[in-house]
Amino acid sequence: MMALALTIGAQAERIDSTQFVAVYDYECRTQNDEGQDITDRMQLAVQVGRTVVKSMPLLAYKEMDMEEEEDIMAAHQEAYLHMPTVWTGYPNGQTTVRDWIFPHEFEGCEPTPEIAWTLTDDTLTIGGYLCQTATCKFRGVEWHVCYTEEIPSSAGPWRLRGLPGLIVKAENEAHTFCLIELRQEYTPITAPDKNPDVQRMPYAKLLKHRNDVYGNRQYAKNPFFHVPDLNGGNLSLGGSIRHMEVFELGGQQLAFADGHPLLTKAHVYQPLEKE
Repeated sequence: MMALALTIGAQAERIDSTQFVAVYDYECRTQNDEGQDITDRMQLAVQVGRTVVKSMPLLAYKEMDMEEEEDIMAAHQEAYLHMPTVWTGYPNGQTTVRDWIFPHEFEGCEPTPEIAWTLTDDTLTIGGYLCQTATCKFRGVEWHVCYTEEIPSSAGPWRLRGLPGLIVKAENEAHTFCLIELRQEYTPITAPDKNPDVQRMPYAKLLKHRNDVYGNRQYAKNPFFHVPDLNGGNLSLGGSIRHMEVFELGGQQLAFADGHPLLTKAHVYQPLEKE
């Protein structure tokens, strides 16, 4: 089986260094292509630097070895959740999002939005941390979060941020992020690579494309509905894809395009941002 190793930091510009790395469990409650309730799960790594916070799927943070069955299966599971990589504070205080929506990789940039939090007087203990609570409505989605001033950082998972302590838990009807580990790993925080094939655009345009594709009612049963050239089933067509690879694991075939899992069936999209 050919190895397709994806590493972060190789030939990439160093833009900050971590003060710590926060690891979160992420759950999304949704339905499969037959309408049955299902909960998808993955983990995120959040590199917290002095000026930049980088949130990404855990497999994008660690070295992923496509000769390891465990990594292949984990990457396939991550594909159901559509979690992008987010740089908050880069470039020049803005926010950059890198996302792969078959058959292209996209990058969107915008001024970092302020989140209008409402702080409450409620307290509770989560994972040994004394936490305060707060609520907000961000991009059309309501959140209830717990944060701890015992970890003096305004960071959090994905794009959630701006509180007087690290976000320990964030949830709503469909989504839950929960801190499971803090790592004292002093690793470089790297910029998005300079791949000329990446389609760069204002973030609002990327978000619209993302929601148009994943939010379409056809998506769960046919994740390739938006790529007309693939009606004949030739996955080598379209976009900037250079390499296809198929693995036989657990009695099923798992296909990857340039290291990105391809789903033949998907789950109903639950957007983290609606607007």
